[in-house]
Amino acid sequence: MNAKRILIIDDDADLSAIISDMLESYGYQVTCATCAAEAVSLLSASAYDMLLLDINLPDTTGFSLCGELRRVSRIPILFASARTSETDRITGFEIGGDDYLPKPYSMKELLARVNALLRRAYGFSSGEEIYAFGKIRVNLTARTVTRDGSAVSLSLREFDLLAYLCTHKNTAIPKEELLNGVWGAFSMVEPSTLTVHIRWLREKLEEEPAKPQYIKTVFKVGYMLELPDSPDRKLSQI
Repeated sequence: MNAKRILIIDDDADLSAIISDMLESYGYQVTCATCAAEAVSLLSASAYDMLLLDINLPDTTGFSLCGELRRVSRIPILFASARTSETDRITGFEIGGDDYLPKPYSMKELLARVNALLRRAYGFSSGEEIYAFGKIRVNLTARTVTRDGSAVSLSLREFDLLAYLCTHKNTAIPKEELLNGVWGAFSMVEPSTLTVHIRWLREKLEEEPAKPQYIKTVFKVGYMLELPDSPDRKLSQI
C-alpha cells in the first residue's frame, strides 16, 4: 500500500515516540509535534493523510486546532485524550473529529482505530494501486509513472498532484482542495503554483498539452482527471 503519512500532535513526547515507533513498524510514515504552533508549521510545509490529536496542548486546545483545520481541510482526525467525559467526546465529533480514543489505550486498539479510519477515508487495499489510461500507467504504490512503456520523470510534488487527481478521478476538484491536499493544509502557496504544476503534468503526459485529453480544467472550479469508464482503465489491484 502507499505509505500513509500520520502527524501526531501531543505534548507527551515520550508517548508520541512510542506510538511513532509502533506505527512505523506497520509501514506508516510518522511525524510528531508537541504543540499546535509546531503542527501548523508542519501542515504548512507538507500534506498528511491523518492526524492523531490530543486535546490538552500547551498553546491551545486540540478542539481549537481541529476547528481551524476544518475550515480548510478534510484530513481525517483521531482525537486521543485523557479527557473522557461525554461532553468532550461529543464536542470532538461536533467540531469535525472522525474518531475519539480515550487514554489510556492499548497500542493494538490504537492501530485498529488508525487502520479503520484510513480505510474509511481512502479505501486503500493491501494490493498495488495502479491507474492506467491511454499510454499512461501510474503506480501509486511504487510511485512510478510510465508513458508508452518509458519512465516519466516527475518531481515529488508533481507526483503527489497526479496521485491526488488519480484517487479522485472523474471528480471536479476545487483549486483550494488541491492546494491543501498536496501542499499542506496551512500552506501559503499561490494558486499560480498549482497552475504551473498542472501545465508541467500536461506537458509530460498529454499527447497535446494545449488540448488535454485527461487533465481537464473545470471552469470556475478547478481541475479533474477525466478517465473513460472502461474495465482496463480503472484502479487495478494486484
